[in-house]
Amino acid sequence: MITSLTINNYALIDSLNISFAKGFSVLTGETGAGKSIILGALSLILGQRADAKSIKTGHNKCVIEGNFDLSNYKLEPFFIANDLEYDASHCIIRREIYASGKSRAFINDTPVSLTQLKQLGGSLIDIHSQHQNLLISEDAFQLRVIDTLADNSQVLAGYLHEFSIYKQLNTELKLFIERSSRGKEESDYIRFQLKQLQDANLKVGEQEELEAELDTITHSEDIKSGLYQISNMLDGNEGSLLPLLKDVVSKSNNLRKIYPQIEDIADRLNSDYIDLKDIAGETDSMQDAVSFDPERQQWIQERLDLIYQLQQKHHTDTIGGLVELQDSLALRLGSIDNSDEKIASLKKDIERQLAKLTDIAQLLTQKRKQVSDRFINGLVEKLRLLGMPNVRFDVSITPKNGFDETGADNVKFLFSANKNQTLMPVADIASGGEISRVMLVIKSLIANAVSLPTIIFDEIDTGVSGEIADKMGLIMYDMSKYMQVLSITHLPQVASKGEAHYKVYKQDDEYTTTTNIISLSQEERIKEIARMLSGAKLTSQAIDNAKVLMSKVRKSD
Repeated sequence: MITSLTINNYALIDSLNISFAKGFSVLTGETGAGKSIILGALSLILGQRADAKSIKTGHNKCVIEGNFDLSNYKLEPFFIANDLEYDASHCIIRREIYASGKSRAFINDTPVSLTQLKQLGGSLIDIHSQHQNLLISEDAFQLRVIDTLADNSQVLAGYLHEFSIYKQLNTELKLFIERSSRGKEESDYIRFQLKQLQDANLKVGEQEELEAELDTITHSEDIKSGLYQISNMLDGNEGSLLPLLKDVVSKSNNLRKIYPQIEDIADRLNSDYIDLKDIAGETDSMQDAVSFDPERQQWIQERLDLIYQLQQKHHTDTIGGLVELQDSLALRLGSIDNSDEKIASLKKDIERQLAKLTDIAQLLTQKRKQVSDRFINGLVEKLRLLGMPNVRFDVSITPKNGFDETGADNVKFLFSANKNQTLMPVADIASGGEISRVMLVIKSLIANAVSLPTIIFDEIDTGVSGEIADKMGLIMYDMSKYMQVLSITHLPQVASKGEAHYKVYKQDDEYTTTTNIISLSQEERIKEIARMLSGAKLTSQAIDNAKVLMSKVRKSD
């Protein structure tokens, strides 16, 4: 429940601080006094979008702060999930709005997003305005009412999980059928591409080896000539290197006996002679190995041309890329060839999931039908107390064409306020005053079924008066046994039922107009209700009538 509200520099409000009581509270005041301004400020800390124009003229910033008692409402998981400090008896929500158009939101002094603020706000207060009466025309609202009374939240959560799987399977089947259809159209071309790559019998590293071999064959004469020259210069005609080096080695070996210091040089010369002699032999052998083979050259060239063509066609520079493509095409072709089996398998999965979904949907339908009779009886009983003696009401539950997020049921409220009048959708036939009464009764019936700390009725009693207004006030009073109820009203019959009474008034001075709010004492309440009964001039009869109205609550208890 909300325990206090502080507003600074908002619209016509300079500074306002008000504490709220448990139970049933009423807010009254002249038209234009600023009751809607207070409600607008409260909406901001519940996550509604801000407008810089709402800042009081002459100021750069407005601040709205609400203090809430969250005890017994199981909201700790929200605070844990959003990494916020949790104090069940003292939760502060603050909204700051700047003339620049920016705004900031805080929960227990921690900055939060507007989405987080709205999520928490939706669990704290239900503001029921005249505009919200339009909800009764929405099928989704009517279905939510029945599900709330049937306590279907856990069943719906399980259903929604299975429904999401069902949707996912259907989406997967649709995409697979489309992909399979396209694949079958392309399968001949894919098969041709795959066969071309398979026939090429490509091996990673082959291209580099063939390019090197082709280079050797192409330059074979130059290579043989070069090898011959190297061999001849090492160990060929007179004056070649090895015979000369042999003499040098012999002389260095002879010096060992008389000049030991040359021993290392002699060893190195011996080693060099051996190496060069081996090199000479190897170059001779290499000359024999190098030959010009035109048939081999042509085969390599044709093989490389095939590789280059495939690489150009498939936009890759390596055989590795072609091999990867070959594997990919093989998998794709296998998928196409096996698509009928996959489609059949998905259809079986969908059938199994549909069976699960149907079972849960049938349970939802059963629970909705069971609670509808109780809802109809309770609604009709209270509407008759509210001056609709001939009212008839029904909940039509018919099957949908398939499933959606809420199940397989169409739920529609049917209404008739008069004898011999055909039941019709409530929004099509009910007057504004009748819709107000229907919505009030619906809210009262679900008050004990929802764990909502506070509900605010913003002039829900518009269009009614007298005894009906008195009974509407008693219904709101009864609701306050389960939750905190605040009612903004112009009717003394409703105002008299409040356990706490706040008066909103406007004050003018030479320069400005401000909105204020005060909590009324018992005597002040009597005068305020008497004023609402008689107008500006208080009479003793109006005061007596006010006392009678207020005493009805005590008698009803």
